[in-house]
Amino acid sequence: MSKFALFFLLLYGGGLIAVLAYNGAAAFFLYQLVYMFNPENRWWSADIPSMRYSFITALMMLLALAVKYQELSKISPWTKQPVFGWMLAFLLLHFIAFFYALDPDAHSRFTDYFWRLVVVMLVAYKLLNTERLLNIAIWVYLLGAAYVGYYGHSMGRDNRGRLSGIGMIDTSTDSNLAAAALVPAVVLLLYYAWQGNWKTRAVVFVCSAFVVNVLVLLNSRGAFLGVLAGCSLFVFFMLFSRIQKARQRMAAVGIVIAGLSGALYLTDESFWNRMQTLQADEQGQRGGDGRGRMHFWFGTFDMIKDYPLGMGVGGYSTVSAIYLDPTKTNYTIERRVPHSTWFQVLGDFGWLGLFVFVGMLLSVFRISHKTKKYMIKQGRPEIYHKILALECGLIGFLAAATFIDRARAEILFWMILFLASSSNVYYLQHKAKTAAAAAGNALGRLAPAGMPEQPGEGKAVSRPAPRGPVTKASLRKQLQSQQQLANHGSRE
Repeated sequence: MSKFALFFLLLYGGGLIAVLAYNGAAAFFLYQLVYMFNPENRWWSADIPSMRYSFITALMMLLALAVKYQELSKISPWTKQPVFGWMLAFLLLHFIAFFYALDPDAHSRFTDYFWRLVVVMLVAYKLLNTERLLNIAIWVYLLGAAYVGYYGHSMGRDNRGRLSGIGMIDTSTDSNLAAAALVPAVVLLLYYAWQGNWKTRAVVFVCSAFVVNVLVLLNSRGAFLGVLAGCSLFVFFMLFSRIQKARQRMAAVGIVIAGLSGALYLTDESFWNRMQTLQADEQGQRGGDGRGRMHFWFGTFDMIKDYPLGMGVGGYSTVSAIYLDPTKTNYTIERRVPHSTWFQVLGDFGWLGLFVFVGMLLSVFRISHKTKKYMIKQGRPEIYHKILALECGLIGFLAAATFIDRARAEILFWMILFLASSSNVYYLQHKAKTAAAAAGNALGRLAPAGMPEQPGEGKAVSRPAPRGPVTKASLRKQLQSQQQLANHGSRE
C-alpha cells in the first residue's frame, strides 16, 4: 500500500471517530479533504477500498445536525442569512427547468449534483458555529490546495504546455476548472502571511510555494486574472483603507515585493507566452483576434430571445450550432458552452436566473459588509481584514469564473459558506447576545418591588408586596394598618 493511500485512510478513519466522539463539524472537514484529495482519481486509488467517501461524510454531517438540531438552530439559524433564501431560489429554478430543458439528461445530472451541494452547505453552516471551527475549515481548504500543488509538482505538462489530470472531484481533468478552485487560496495565504505568527508564516510559505507553482503549471489565463484581481484588491485595502494597524503599509509593500519575487522565480517562459495570448483565441491559437469567446457570450442573447426562461443546463450546447456563426469565431460551434459563469446562468435560466444568482452573491457581500463595520466598532481590525480576505478570495474566483462555466462550483459555495459563517460567528451571535442581555436588564428594571421593611424593637418587619392595582384608598388602608401594628407593639 502506498504512503498516500495509508495516510488518506488513517485521516478518514480518524475523522469519522472525531465526528462521533468530538464534534460533528469534523464531518465537513472530511468532506473538504475528500473533495481536494479526489481519492478515486489519484494514482494511489487502487490501494484504497472503493467507497462513496463524499456520500458517507455527507450522511455523517446530517447525523451530527440531527443529534443537536435544537441547540444548533439557536446558535446558527438559517433565517438570519438571506443568502440561503437566494440559494434555495436558485435551486428551485433548476427543478422548474425540468419542464422545458432542451437536454433533460444533462439537466437532471447537474441538478442532482447541485441539490446535494446546497444541502451540504446548509448543514455545514449549522456546524461551523464557532471561530475555531471556522478557522479549521479555512485551513483544511488551504492544506488541501497545497496537496493539489504537491501532487501536481510530480507530474509534467502535456503536449500543450499545460498540466492536466489533477483536478478535484467536480473539475475532472480540466486545467482551467482546477486552477480556478485554487485562486481564493492565494488570497487567504496572503492574509495569513501578514497576520500569522512565525509558525503560521512557515506553513504559509510552504503552502504558497506549492499552490503558486501548480497554478503556473496549469497555465490558466482565467486563474491568472483571478489571482491578480483578488490579491490586488486585498493589497489595495491594506495600503489605503482607513482601518490601519501598526506598520500595515510597510507590511503590504513587503508582501508585494515577496510575492512578485516568488512569482518571477516560479514562472517560466511557457507561462508568460500563454499569458500574452489573453486576447487571442483558446486552444493555443496565438495571435488570434479574440473573437471566439466574445461571440459565444453575445450569442446567448440571441438564444434568450427565443427561450426567455432559459434552456436548462446543457441547453446552450444543444442549440449552439444553430445560433453561433462559424465565420465569427476560430472555434468549432457544435456542442459549445458559453465559457462564462454569467452567460451560463443566463442561458440556463434566463434573466430571472441571472437576477437570482447575482442576488445570492450580493446578499452575502451585504452581510459581510455589516460584519466588517461591527468589527471596526469592536476594535478588531484583524477580523476585519480576515473577512476582507474572504471577500477578495470570492471576487478572485468570480473573476476567473468569468471565463469558465462555474455556476455550481464547490469552491464558489465554500467561499459563500465561509463568509456566511464569519458573519454568524463575529456579528449575528454577538448581536443576539447583546440583545438578550439588554432584554434581561430591562426585565430587571421593570420587576415589581416588595413593601419596604418596617423597623420595630431592633428587628425589621417586612410586608408582602400589594396585590392588584394600587390606589390612594388601598395605600391609606395599608398605612393605617401599619400604624395600628406599631401602636400595639409600643403598648406591649
